[in-house]
Amino acid sequence: MQQKYTSKPGDKVFRPARYRARPWRILLPAIPRPRTGGSSSLVLIYGFAGLIACGTILLILPISTKTGLLTSPVDALFTATSAVCVTGLVVVDTADYWSLFGQIVILVLIQAGGFGFMTSATVFLLAFGRRIGLQERLLIRESMGLAQLGGLVRIVKRMAVFTLVAEVIGAAIFYLHFSTQYSAGTALRVSLFQSISAFNNAGFDLFGSFRSLSNYQGVPLVVLPTAVLIFLGGISFLVVFDIAKSRNWRRLSLDSKMVLTTTVSLLALGIIVILFTEWNNPDTLGAMSQPQRLLNAFFQSVTARTAGFSTITMANVADYTLFFTMLLMFVGGASGSTAGGIKINTFGMLVATIWSTIRGRERAGAFGRQFNTQQIHRALTLVMFSLGLVCLVVFILTVTEEFHFLNLLFETVSAFGTVGLSTGITPNLSMAGRLIITGTMFAGRLGPLTLALALIQRQQPTAYRYPEEAVRIG
Repeated sequence: MQQKYTSKPGDKVFRPARYRARPWRILLPAIPRPRTGGSSSLVLIYGFAGLIACGTILLILPISTKTGLLTSPVDALFTATSAVCVTGLVVVDTADYWSLFGQIVILVLIQAGGFGFMTSATVFLLAFGRRIGLQERLLIRESMGLAQLGGLVRIVKRMAVFTLVAEVIGAAIFYLHFSTQYSAGTALRVSLFQSISAFNNAGFDLFGSFRSLSNYQGVPLVVLPTAVLIFLGGISFLVVFDIAKSRNWRRLSLDSKMVLTTTVSLLALGIIVILFTEWNNPDTLGAMSQPQRLLNAFFQSVTARTAGFSTITMANVADYTLFFTMLLMFVGGASGSTAGGIKINTFGMLVATIWSTIRGRERAGAFGRQFNTQQIHRALTLVMFSLGLVCLVVFILTVTEEFHFLNLLFETVSAFGTVGLSTGITPNLSMAGRLIITGTMFAGRLGPLTLALALIQRQQPTAYRYPEEAVRIG
């Protein structure tokens, strides 16, 4: 029989060191520490807000404008937000209004915003020989949408090298054409700006008069490199790295397969729809030769994925083309990329889930793999929140603005998806409208990521289940 031990008066009772050092801990219940993920989300939000604030202050200064006058704080805020959120919507033309200093500020904001606040900070820390701690690794992991902590710094280094190499090669290709049009210094500046803006899916340009690439719709040396840079920036470095590492379709991760399959499908569908709806439109594709029609339909399908460049005037396209373009803008690019939207990963998972349900499968999945049920729930929540935000913004804009409803809807989806395409109403928005679109760009850039992190953090295992009961559907 086991002897029961009882303490006597005067006996020493063992307590852990933390209780011996702090006796008051015995009297208080354990207070859980704040979750790192929540503070990480706030750091990401504060980081982007800080970049926007710095950019706004710099763009207000007279040195940032060609006229040497102060810029309206609202216009400076709008431009800085559009640059950091790599959107491309502008209330003043980048080439005509901003000085060289202002253009450099915008370019830096684009690079920092596209590469990501935490990854940019990590690169700076590495450059100065600083050590990356656990807190920084957690922030990088969440901002990039990764699952593991190991090898994060190595991934960030490779991402930085990949970004710089892609932008330098793109600038070199652009220079081949722009050197025949501008002086050497101007050609280099335009080429570098175009390459960085394209890779980061920003949509800013230095061609003046809000023309975007409309003057280069028949120049493949400008259109095709821009499309390739948009594509590389929009599928994320992790997918590119997975392709380079696996070199075999079967070895690719499910995430990479979903991104590539959905991207190619939407790209092909976009080309077909744009060709079908705009083939005979004399204001868009109708006046071009057949090869140019194919080239520009391909480019418009790519750029609708959150880039913002355009070779045709969006105000002249048919209403059904605008509506389909809005669908592409709402989906956006891949998670962890420079693109916005609800992300291809989310859209692809929901489409695969619908297809699995139609086929009568109990568990949704794709490519021989099964989806996590919690991820499907998060994807549905993200889509519904995003739709709700777009509807709310459009409703408010219909009160503050006097433009056609479809134009306001297009502008809102473009801002939320951080695309930058516009029917031309952006410079004519009221002050309230500009502030609303500014908030929408910020929410579109950080909202999906922050919401996804919040859903993950709030997930708790349940020790019980309620009885099931059927609900009528359809």
